[in-house]
Amino acid sequence: MTDQISLGMPQLPAPAYPAEVHARLAADAGEIIARYPDSRSALLPMLHLVQSEEGHVTRTGMQFCADTLGLTTAEVTAVATFYSMYRRKPSGDYQVGVCTNTLCAVMGGDAIFEELKRHLAVGNNETTEDGKITLEHIECNAACDFAPVVMVNWEFFDNQTPESAKKMVDDLRAGRTVEPTRGAPLCTFKETARILAGFPDERPGAVEATGGAGPASLVGLRLAKGENPSHRIVHPRGESSGQEGE
Repeated sequence: MTDQISLGMPQLPAPAYPAEVHARLAADAGEIIARYPDSRSALLPMLHLVQSEEGHVTRTGMQFCADTLGLTTAEVTAVATFYSMYRRKPSGDYQVGVCTNTLCAVMGGDAIFEELKRHLAVGNNETTEDGKITLEHIECNAACDFAPVVMVNWEFFDNQTPESAKKMVDDLRAGRTVEPTRGAPLCTFKETARILAGFPDERPGAVEATGGAGPASLVGLRLAKGENPSHRIVHPRGESSGQEGE
């Protein structure tokens, strides 16, 4: 029973990275810090850097950031725990985020999320036993005109259904190639974290791969610029969808 009782003792200091890992990360950190006039501005990409090492932000990673940037561990922890993009526990090779915000939810996002929880036998922000998939619900993927949307390591999978989403996670777990609807080819979460730290994606064709917004988003952009769209995207009630605006 005593091992279940917290005595309120402080945590021991975080263990240091092995010397070769520390040297490699220190060199990368130097590149990141050089981009900013004030070194503390490098904290966000630095957290991505340490996340790329272990797949989540560890106490060792936060201590490294604090020591490198001249910050306290409390300051680093405050940032690392504020943003959900920084994982605070081991997670999968593929972060599968299902949008459950209003539009995606009513278009099928809630059904996709519930079906994936059942199919993968995990709950929100939990990882499959094989370490491949971490499932989470996301408030908005900023792609409402493709609802319902699922993201894998921040790449878009548009117009999903429960069946297509299940096939996608099954393919990921089996090591089969899975292509996003638009954007760069998939890479692992650790590789994604390094890219988010600001280092180039050196995979052939990855930078050139892209995908634009959908028609509804582009019409909104043109309206915001004061342009007149050539036709309606959403038709007035009772009017045939085959009719175009005059």
